[in-house]
Amino acid sequence: MDDLVVVFRTRSDIEANIVQGLLEAHGIRSFLASDVTHAVFPLTIDPLGEVRLKVRSLDADEARRIIEGHREEAVRGQVLQVPGNLEELEERIGYEFRDRALLMRALTHRSRAHEDASMTLADNESLEFLGDAVLGFVVADMLFRQFPQLDEGQQSKIKSSLVSSSALGRLARRLGLGEYLLLGRGEEKTGGRRKQALLADGYEALIAAIYLDGGIDEARDFVVRQFADEIEEVRSPSFWERDYKSSLQELLQSRVLPLPEYLVTAESGPDHRKLFQVEVRVQGETLAQASGRSKKEAEQQAARLAIERLAGE
Repeated sequence: MDDLVVVFRTRSDIEANIVQGLLEAHGIRSFLASDVTHAVFPLTIDPLGEVRLKVRSLDADEARRIIEGHREEAVRGQVLQVPGNLEELEERIGYEFRDRALLMRALTHRSRAHEDASMTLADNESLEFLGDAVLGFVVADMLFRQFPQLDEGQQSKIKSSLVSSSALGRLARRLGLGEYLLLGRGEEKTGGRRKQALLADGYEALIAAIYLDGGIDEARDFVVRQFADEIEEVRSPSFWERDYKSSLQELLQSRVLPLPEYLVTAESGPDHRKLFQVEVRVQGETLAQASGRSKKEAEQQAARLAIERLAGE
């Protein structure tokens, strides 16, 4: 083998993994060496504690050119900043990736990918699509097995509630997933790490990444762990009382007010993953607005917020 040449140094094994993936995307094989004890690569000891990325000498110039091309995106000398620590995220989700590139892609919002001048950074939208399908299958299987006494309509109602955008957003916040998202500058400035839609999308993409990396059993185990509390809540009688639209209608009637109107004020996202923005109005006054993956979900969430507002008056 040709002599190996160090082309990149960093104190972060995560950053080294990202740069290694970048080089591999350009067809350049690379090797890591470090004294970082938790890295998964064959290592050598360096007194400075650096992670060193090496390539064959004949690839060195091209590798440096690729890396330098990404330094324009750098902040404080880092090639691609990664919010949070990916090993911490793996601990939180209870799964260790064999291919961390899948995890990185699951965390990459299209706003960040669009800012990548080399066009090599893929966003998580296709993973989100796959994750939605995997999640739907696993949740449907769980409901079929745990609630065999329920009919199709009842199971469908439960499933819609469990996999709604608001529910997935809550689960993503529970994981602290927003800390790890790779966002473009615009989304970063406008609080993208707290946006329900981005969190829900990232959560579904994460499920797809686990499925692709470890198979359906690992994806199922993750979903089962994540939804354990939610499934138990389904067993509670209060779960079946969550028809917020009906509750809002009854509340308005008790106050001798007319029935509410629901208006779709905006639609966004690709056709297979539309996001609907809905307002609920009474006598022309907007009581609340909310978003959801379907008009029905958005209407239910808007009704819930309207009830909370009226209860506080």
